[in-house]
Amino acid sequence: MTMAAKQYRIGAIVVYAIVALATLASGGCALVPKEPLVQLPTTARAEPRPLGPSSGSIFASSYASNPLFEDRRPRNVGDILTIVITENVNASKNSGTNASRTGSTNLAFNAVPRALAGLFSTSQNADVSGANALKASGGASAANTFNGTITVTVLEVLPNGNFVVSGEKQMAINQGAEFIRFSGVVNPRTITGDNGVLSTQVADARIEYTAKGYIDEAQNMGWLQRFFLNVLPF
Repeated sequence: MTMAAKQYRIGAIVVYAIVALATLASGGCALVPKEPLVQLPTTARAEPRPLGPSSGSIFASSYASNPLFEDRRPRNVGDILTIVITENVNASKNSGTNASRTGSTNLAFNAVPRALAGLFSTSQNADVSGANALKASGGASAANTFNGTITVTVLEVLPNGNFVVSGEKQMAINQGAEFIRFSGVVNPRTITGDNGVLSTQVADARIEYTAKGYIDEAQNMGWLQRFFLNVLPF
């Protein structure tokens, strides 16, 4: 094998190695993991209550159950309540710009140099004019609707009495799985008699609806498309 053939073979191996490394590197960016919108834990266990000494009375203030004439609304860590999701968001935006400008100038010369005589006709006047115009418009609209229910758990009772709640619902359908996650701050005064609260009355609400499976994977961009999308300057 000649020296030129050896150099050609080594160069081809180097090129193949570079292409393989680039393919592996871009393949690692094929599926960028989605950061979950709900960052809080989705459940919490109720803390055990210490039992005080028994006085022999029928009424025991340290008993874990609720009093006889009191409804069973959530008030402690680990209690649950139902969130009625009724989200309807409509937004639209329109903008427009219209600007124009014109100008003209007339110059008169008493004498024209011989070198510039070819630029002028029989007249020794020069007219300069210009105009520009800008007209632009744009618009955007969005409409989102989300209805459903999810049961959440009280994670923390704030000093002012509000509840930090969070929960997750998982549903497996054939070869895919769907996840509904919710978190927010609930005012106990907004809880209805059936232990429910509207999502529109929850502060700092975070609602997430995601899925996993072949349908979700079909909506992701391929690694080669993602590679060229990041590399190409246009």
